[in-house]
Amino acid sequence: MNRIANDVIHLSVPASRRRNLVARTFAGLALVALAGSASADGPGRGATASFEKNYLVFIIDHHYSALRMTELAAGTDTQRNAPVNNPTEGTSPTPGFGASVAKASDEQIRSMSRQANRTQREEIMKAQRFLQQWYGIQHQPQLTADGQKMIATLESTPAGPQFNQTFLRTFSNHHLSALAPSLHCQVKSDIAHDALHRYCDNIVVAQKNGINDMREMLCKQYGDCGFVPATGDKRKDQDF
Repeated sequence: MNRIANDVIHLSVPASRRRNLVARTFAGLALVALAGSASADGPGRGATASFEKNYLVFIIDHHYSALRMTELAAGTDTQRNAPVNNPTEGTSPTPGFGASVAKASDEQIRSMSRQANRTQREEIMKAQRFLQQWYGIQHQPQLTADGQKMIATLESTPAGPQFNQTFLRTFSNHHLSALAPSLHCQVKSDIAHDALHRYCDNIVVAQKNGINDMREMLCKQYGDCGFVPATGDKRKDQDF
């Protein structure tokens, strides 16, 4: 029946119209093929490729700098203790750094630091995987200049309440420096890279919520309700 119907249609449609239909069909197939070539598993095209490579290197180094900051707050342990809900447990030490005793006296800050440390280790690995899959680039994390300054500030701050406040301000500033580049990622990365869009979206939400959580702690616990985070951690050659 389908073949008969197709034959009837073929006979009833003028030759010029059939040619137009064929042309439109081939054009449609070409668009589908082009859309398929913009695979989320492939490299970005044109300027998006340059942006993506710069952003992924930036976020790897940015997160890497945060690991040491959170270790200073939560302390380090070489292995996990048996209880899941141990409030004194630390994090695994960053390569190149020794074991650290927790300098934060606030249990909430130590908990937040452990969570941030684990999350950012995973985000580093994901960004490294994107770089390798899309661009064949292997990038080992490096401390940023601003990250080194922040770490030095926290290392020199006495443990206890003074460290608590300094950490909340310093880590808020660190979070803020990743917020604008990650917002730009939503509109500057390749339109087909859904995985990268979701990655950047998650960082925006996490950084924003983390900043406001720390601002709330500064206000409620230390009376510092007028703190405004300031950005840093950006190289001059980055188009963010």
